Amino acid sequence: MTFLLRSTELSMARVLSLFRSQPFLRLVARRKPTFCKMSMDTRAREVFAAAVEAVQPDTVVRQSIKRKEDSVVIDGRTFTLKHNLHLVGFGKAVLGMAAEAERIVGDHLVKGVISVPHGIQQTLQQHGKDHLLLKENSRIKVIEGAKHNLPDADAQKAAEMIKHLASELTEKDLLLVLISGGGSALLPAPIPPITLQEKLHVTRRLAGAGATIQELNTIRRALSLLKGGGLAHHAHPAQVVALILSDVIGDPLDLIASGPTVMSRVWPEEVLSILERYKLLNLLPTSVKEVLDKPNCRWKENKDESDPSGHVLNAVIGSNSVALKRAGLRARELGFLPVVLSPSVCGDVRSVSRLYGMLARFACSREEPPPDIATEVLKLGPEVGVESWDLCRTMQVLEEGRTEGWGATCLLAGGEPTVELTGKGRGGRNQELAMRVGLELRSLGLPPKGPVFLSGGTDGQDGPTEAAGAITDGGLYDEAKGQGLDIDNFLINNDSYTFFSRLSGGQRLLAPGLTCTNVMDVHMLLIPAIPINIR
Repeated sequence: MTFLLRSTELSMARVLSLFRSQPFLRLVARRKPTFCKMSMDTRAREVFAAAVEAVQPDTVVRQSIKRKEDSVVIDGRTFTLKHNLHLVGFGKAVLGMAAEAERIVGDHLVKGVISVPHGIQQTLQQHGKDHLLLKENSRIKVIEGAKHNLPDADAQKAAEMIKHLASELTEKDLLLVLISGGGSALLPAPIPPITLQEKLHVTRRLAGAGATIQELNTIRRALSLLKGGGLAHHAHPAQVVALILSDVIGDPLDLIASGPTVMSRVWPEEVLSILERYKLLNLLPTSVKEVLDKPNCRWKENKDESDPSGHVLNAVIGSNSVALKRAGLRARELGFLPVVLSPSVCGDVRSVSRLYGMLARFACSREEPPPDIATEVLKLGPEVGVESWDLCRTMQVLEEGRTEGWGATCLLAGGEPTVELTGKGRGGRNQELAMRVGLELRSLGLPPKGPVFLSGGTDGQDGPTEAAGAITDGGLYDEAKGQGLDIDNFLINNDSYTFFSRLSGGQRLLAPGLTCTNVMDVHMLLIPAIPINIR
């Protein structure tokens, strides 16, 4: 098996022969497929809706907090409630998380402060999402800020109030911290005398110079009072419990909202090395140089010096994996054998579309698939963030689904691919991926006898558009050509939303509206039962 994972030159026959001693479908409880009258398009939308529903902010909180009289169980640990609960939060989905938390443990809540996006309360009201709003007599103060997803004075005011609340806690208190995507911009707390604009200037210069997310995070921590464990530090010696809705591949706790409850040291040598690497060391504002020159500059050492990390519980309660799991259950209800490829798909959409195209050709082959398909799939793995093991496991399920007559299959994946901008059109990575996969599927027939592909953002918004993504199949090219639409020109101009809006009256667009959550994207390849010729 080790050899299998390291080699990309194995023939398809050799790849699959390593599994055949124990067919994989026997391990996933094979049963007769369910007959469903829904179209492939409708079923794809149903499965996507199930994925989004699984990571709704109130749903994930309700499932993670178990109330037992005057105690609460979170992630297997029990905490006593004695009117000692305080709540803080920051992120795009935090308002709904806070509303549900208050419903469950509000009778022991002393006070709370949450930092949420500008205009979110009005938007939720307009969309009939009142269940995600706080009640009128709530003990939680809501501060809206970070307009256009950028830190601003309102977000900084919220961060200061959150820091003040945490700093007043004692060893008898319990601090519930709610975190979701967008939390970093909603919790700006630069170390004095650095101003918010100066900190933004440094991080923007770094991002523009090509710094990695890890390097940017290191600099943010070095210049912040609350990031990189700063919030947990200020709350010590109170017990801190963080409930996290992850929008980052792999769910790294130190990267989600820059890890305010994850203790991490900042080494001056590392910070200076990063700034020097991008030739910014001599361009720093005076205030930033002053802070970096001071030892232990992040926090005033006015609290117990013992390590606060033992008083912190970080629990990821919602993620792309959670969404894919629920999507798989719904797919099975609709007559598909679900198989999850990976929740960590990344890389350029062109490479990702080639991967899905090759997997579709492999799964839809009426005869033994050409060995070069498996080789190419395994070669693409590193480019798109998918492990060789996951690719081999997935191809094994697809192979047995063909040869053992399972029927239709639903291949699921998630992550956050990227798009190289070559034009000035209107679109997003999900819609562009759907376009490119549609071209890959061109020779594989039309639904219901051919495959269907869906790509959608769980936040309901793909780039600066009103759509979350799109649904496509092998008929995309001819359909567009018949309506006078040149797919290649739309791709060159990154104009995928305009393309799908004009194509057949926008019927292929995926537009669920405001979803109130974000765990990156969901990719779905629906493969019909394929009649095969076995020699």
